[in-house]
Amino acid sequence: MKISLTKSLLGLLAVALATGGMYWQHQNATLSPEQRYKLQAIERGEITQTVSANGTLNPVVLVNVGTQVSGTVTRLYVDFNDKVEKGQALLELDDSLLAAQARQSAANVNNVSAALDLARANEARMRALFAQEYVSRQEFEQSIQTRRSSEAQLAQARAAADKDQVNLRYTTIRSPVSGVVVDRVIDLGQTVAASLQTPTLIKIAQDLSEMRIDSSFAEADIGKIREGQAVRFTVDAFPERSFEGSVQQIRLNPTTQQNVVTYNVRVSLSNPEHILLPGMTAYVSIAVAQRDDALLVPNAALRFKPPEDANKSLPAESAESAEPPPEAGKATGKGRTRDANRGGSSGTVHIVDRGQLKAVRLQLGITDNRNSEVLAGELKVGERVVIGENPLNSGGKPSSVGLRLF
Repeated sequence: MKISLTKSLLGLLAVALATGGMYWQHQNATLSPEQRYKLQAIERGEITQTVSANGTLNPVVLVNVGTQVSGTVTRLYVDFNDKVEKGQALLELDDSLLAAQARQSAANVNNVSAALDLARANEARMRALFAQEYVSRQEFEQSIQTRRSSEAQLAQARAAADKDQVNLRYTTIRSPVSGVVVDRVIDLGQTVAASLQTPTLIKIAQDLSEMRIDSSFAEADIGKIREGQAVRFTVDAFPERSFEGSVQQIRLNPTTQQNVVTYNVRVSLSNPEHILLPGMTAYVSIAVAQRDDALLVPNAALRFKPPEDANKSLPAESAESAEPPPEAGKATGKGRTRDANRGGSSGTVHIVDRGQLKAVRLQLGITDNRNSEVLAGELKVGERVVIGENPLNSGGKPSSVGLRLF
């Protein structure tokens, strides 16, 4: 009994769906194109083509302050965001071992200096005795050699003492530039070891009123970018505000990741309010072309493709022109095709002509991702193009059927 009831309900549901589908098809067939599709009038206006990329804000000069000697941090004079002057002490290292080495070198200088005094006195005596022929020339020349060797040893000892004094002064780390401390990677009591590579202790940004953006642009866009072009960018910290800069340099060294080639474009900018901080992500936009009085077609119209039932109602010549011929060029996406013969791009839009859709081929210029410039084609100001189907008549399945199963 339950099985027969279930079969009856399924049968009623199938009949209801079939009836609803036939009713919808009938209603859709009776709709005019103006009711079935969304239309937008063609206008003239200004259009600007831009290329975009993401980048990172960096100081113009970022100095990594390190150390040439090893030791334990005994004093720390600066912290994050502190302003420092050139030559100001930043921190001090334990100088016990280096101070002892410096004292040892100084004592060695005194020792060698005393030996030199003795060598000079011996040379003077040997010179007097040689004049009276009491000593041989060999003994006299040997005293001269001893004096010269003592002078060389004294110069060497003084050089070693100077080196130890320099190393002793290196225990006080001083700022090489005036700026702001943006990073401190050491703490009081930490031991730093200067071996083959100098460790970074503190990072100082020389001037945050002038900054730069290092951004990566795709190779398809890099040919349109020139040094000196105006740049507009935004940051997440101030989404309602737009900032300006200019292209400073296009780095010639490419970067390839997963077969995608990009080039580093450096943008210079002023930061007088000091509200832009190092490390912020910048969304960069560069205007590469502009037209003041262009015939504009919506990109939605270029992306629109008529449904199958509309294609059946097209005249033969319109149906043939709805898609570009294979030899016309290479597809570029978003309703635009690249014309291999003319070097430009082309696209197809649809207008309503005597109750039916008519395909119109256009030669296109620049685009701002919302509208495209029309360079040639049978399209005039005021004509309405199809940009999509109305949601209630979109050709989908009926969302519900007026049947309750209880």
